[in-house]
Amino acid sequence: MPDTSLDRKHRLVLFASSLGTVFEWYDFYIYATLAVFFGKLFFPAGNDTAALLSSLALVGVGFSVRPLGALLFGRLGDLAGRKHTFLVTIVTMGLSTALIGVLPTYSHWGIWAPICLVLLRLAQGLALGGEYGGAATYVAEHAPQGRRGYFTSWIQITATLGLFLSLAIILGARAAMSAATFAQWGWRLPFLVSFVLLGVSVYIRLKLEESPLFAEMKAQGKGSKAPLRESFGNAANRRVVLKALFGATMGQGVVWYAGQFYALYFLTATLKVNYVTAYLVIGTALAIATPFFVVFGSLSDRIGRKKIILTGFLLTVLSYQAVFHGLTRAANPALAEAMERSPVVLRTAEFHGRASVAAAALVDAARKIVLPGRLVSATDKARKFLNDAGIPFHLEAPEPGAGGTAADPLVLIVGGRRVVGFNPADYARALDPAGYPKSADPARFDAVGVTARLVFLVLLVTLVYGPIAAFLVELFPTRIRYTSMSLPYHIGNGWFGGFLPLIATSIAVFTGDIYAGLWYPIIIAGLAFVIGLAVLPETRDRSLDQDESPHAP
Repeated sequence: MPDTSLDRKHRLVLFASSLGTVFEWYDFYIYATLAVFFGKLFFPAGNDTAALLSSLALVGVGFSVRPLGALLFGRLGDLAGRKHTFLVTIVTMGLSTALIGVLPTYSHWGIWAPICLVLLRLAQGLALGGEYGGAATYVAEHAPQGRRGYFTSWIQITATLGLFLSLAIILGARAAMSAATFAQWGWRLPFLVSFVLLGVSVYIRLKLEESPLFAEMKAQGKGSKAPLRESFGNAANRRVVLKALFGATMGQGVVWYAGQFYALYFLTATLKVNYVTAYLVIGTALAIATPFFVVFGSLSDRIGRKKIILTGFLLTVLSYQAVFHGLTRAANPALAEAMERSPVVLRTAEFHGRASVAAAALVDAARKIVLPGRLVSATDKARKFLNDAGIPFHLEAPEPGAGGTAADPLVLIVGGRRVVGFNPADYARALDPAGYPKSADPARFDAVGVTARLVFLVLLVTLVYGPIAAFLVELFPTRIRYTSMSLPYHIGNGWFGGFLPLIATSIAVFTGDIYAGLWYPIIIAGLAFVIGLAVLPETRDRSLDQDESPHAP
């Protein structure tokens, strides 16, 4: 078993890199955590569902530019060095987050409010796109041979600790004032805390020295003159980038964001669990499971990276539906009972089969974001009524009438009750006896059962995320490592993972099935498992002080 004791230099590298990265993740997640609450303040009033989708879309906007940040800062890191790039990314992230805390809302600035919010989210995404690759590369290049999984797993913890810190500060701010005060201006406080975190992060990172491998490479004149061309213009290296993306990072991205962010949205927005309770159980699960990032990172030094990551993908595919069904029964048993006792079906002529439902859901979400408040059909109005009331439903084709044609274009069925067309009063009378709860009953909330399932979800995250930094840095040579590893990581996490809340929520809102959105991470994780099993190399025994990338599988 390798010696895991750390000398003073290694402790400084881990502490400075990890703590600064925690603060950057905190900055990014503060918006994502509060999006459901304050997103409506920056968009026109009148349609809460559209405001929710718009706020989740902005979560995705920040993620969408992360690959661009990876290219921009990755190139800078491979040309100028890891340490200097660290400072640029932390300052950009800290300032853009703090400015959100002073940004006027839609009622004061009109259309300029969402425009400025988008620009600040883009700045956050660019900075985070350069942060992770730099931190992982810097730590890995300091780590002894045979211990890179253990060393880089401390970087993997930072994302979860950043989320944990954001939840703690938000919870503290909301507990310190009334709900009305928090809604009026208190939500700004977690953003303003970034000013303090920025100062601490810059001070710590100024103490760091350049990576020894990078410094030696530069001294020998072996550095890359064109990292982008060498990374993506070279066919052999480009194939490795694609293997890393489709066999590893796209699956890791959806597991990460489903297991932590979507689980939080599911508890609060779908199961209507009180925000304090939801934050506490999520925080407890994170506290219990987070050490396993280091456990699995260290284990990957002994048995390999590939098999641990792929095990996480496979368990995700096999377990997600059962785990989220279990969350419903444990967190809001009245809702689970109503769904079994009096299922709600919306038969509509707009239903064109389940095969096209995901694409239709995303088109519908885009329409609501671009044209908030416009409901163009009776089905739209019925769907909005049910979603706003928190009532799950299933879409089905209309019942055939005489001659095989649809008897009615829109029918609501609740148990044995039928309502033709859309009328809010008729819908309310049909739904009242079904007993669908408006919120989760605290007296029936099974804290142990909910926490156990959340711990399992975070353990899946630790399986796929703990070893992946070491895996990625071992795929590429020093001269283009920062650039090459950053792009597949941020496409996998920024696009496949970052848009997961919007995609999964859109599918659930459109179909009425609260579990339908889970098929997105299940399918992506399944594809990553198959591709990874076929094409990913094992990298744990590779040396980092090499001039050429080991492209052999």
